[in-house]
Amino acid sequence: MRLGRVASPDGVAFVSIEGDGGDAVAKEIAEHPFGTPTFTGRSWPLADIRLLAPILASKVVCIGKNYAAHAAEMGGAAPEEPVIFLKPNTSIVGPNASIILPPSSSQVDYEGELAVVIGRPCKDVPAARAMDVVLGYTAANDVTARDQQRHDGQWTRGKGYDTFCPLGPWIETSLDPSDLEIVTELDGEVRQRSRTSLLLHDIPKLIEWVSAVMTLLPGDVILTGTPEGVGPMQPGQNVSVTIEGIGTLTNPVAAKHR
Repeated sequence: MRLGRVASPDGVAFVSIEGDGGDAVAKEIAEHPFGTPTFTGRSWPLADIRLLAPILASKVVCIGKNYAAHAAEMGGAAPEEPVIFLKPNTSIVGPNASIILPPSSSQVDYEGELAVVIGRPCKDVPAARAMDVVLGYTAANDVTARDQQRHDGQWTRGKGYDTFCPLGPWIETSLDPSDLEIVTELDGEVRQRSRTSLLLHDIPKLIEWVSAVMTLLPGDVILTGTPEGVGPMQPGQNVSVTIEGIGTLTNPVAAKHR
């Protein structure tokens, strides 16, 4: 099932998206998408409504340097254990929403990633049972003010601006995430291309590691790390993250008006 969140003529709703292209239809889900969704009976052509971020998480937990080639391009060795940091939920935006570049940064980079969406409250989940707590997967862009990340020595400011966590276009619930192609394009030019099979710490290990630290709640998001090829974005450009089996998340880039 493809789970989305949309702005419809009647307000914001969770939906199941069925069909492809111009024939795609969004069927309204009653209340929330966790567990077994029930439907209201209302639906809209997807072309007539606006896709929002598919989930509003209580927290976004990110994994740093989880591809060896990206760790190398950042100038360091790959960590032996997962390195985690948080992005605030106010950084989340949906497909086609602008990434706003703050005037305080001279270099804001894209980082295409596979995102895991948690489906139920959980703590201390062993890797062998990690997939039981997953709702599904979506595409993400871990936007980073690289100069501020380097300057500060910790990553909260450089990763935490509003609009710095695009998610979408929807959550795919029926997917094996172990070997998916991930491609990031800037104005149609491929800048990142890799596969999730190259993750240093796989998704079950990440869920075990993170849930040993903090309780995960329904809708929480884990960003699994970005492959090599990160680089800066400029106002007026468009950045797209495409993940095999999910779809494409595209966002324009804009300067913040002072």
